[in-house]
Amino acid sequence: MKIDGGCVCGHVTYEAEVDPEQVGLCNCTDCQKFSGSAFRVGVPAPDSTFRLLSGNLKVFVKTAESGGRREQAFCPECGTHFYSTSVGPGPKVLRLRTSTANQRDLLPPKKQGWMRSAQSWLADLPDLPGVEKQPGG
Repeated sequence: MKIDGGCVCGHVTYEAEVDPEQVGLCNCTDCQKFSGSAFRVGVPAPDSTFRLLSGNLKVFVKTAESGGRREQAFCPECGTHFYSTSVGPGPKVLRLRTSTANQRDLLPPKKQGWMRSAQSWLADLPDLPGVEKQPGG
């Protein structure tokens, strides 16, 4: 499936090819911190299918609990996170953040990982009261 997307400020835009059946939700504590939420949702994309249409990305290398190192690519202007991938040369698989895709509603998670770090209150979300949009707006 071809997707396209961008960051909050519009500096970075991209397009890529992904398999919607491979979308996964990660509950690890790094993903919680990077997202500012309880998890991140990502989908693998070969780097050969990822193309920046505008802007440039900044890369931060994070060392995980396992000792593995991952590049974290984000917009240098607004901080929107785009993907993580392996460190070093060679063909790579990018773990694209589905939140940046214009087609994110077509990319629901099919699996989840790092359940030991999942927030216990996630199961209660359907029971929380909600509003359609910001009151008064």
